[in-house]
Amino acid sequence: MSRQDEIDAAKAEMDAIRRELGAVGLLSHGYVQDRGPGAGGPCYQWTRKVKAKTVSVALSKEQFAAMKEAISNWKELKARLARMEELSRLIIFATTPDTRRSKRPTKATLGLGKRPKSP
Repeated sequence: MSRQDEIDAAKAEMDAIRRELGAVGLLSHGYVQDRGPGAGGPCYQWTRKVKAKTVSVALSKEQFAAMKEAISNWKELKARLARMEELSRLIIFATTPDTRRSKRPTKATLGLGKRPKSP
């Protein structure tokens, strides 16, 4: 694959991710759990960190389902944003004038070595 093909592919992937971001639903960070009946407390729980402290909230069954989806959406969004960041660096370093240096930055130096897992 030529350098220009690599740039074109990166731009096309960026455009595809931008379109996907328009369809993102509700978002939330944290963790939800179904503790089941007899757990000695609420069956459904949402937990998250706030200023280095763990905060837990009891949920209804409907809130649990909605929060579970929102957390999944958040994880997908983070993965897509990480990929966009990687593609952005690839495009910037491939299409803008560079400083004079003895060798080009490696993919590892630019953070291009590992692709985040797509959810």
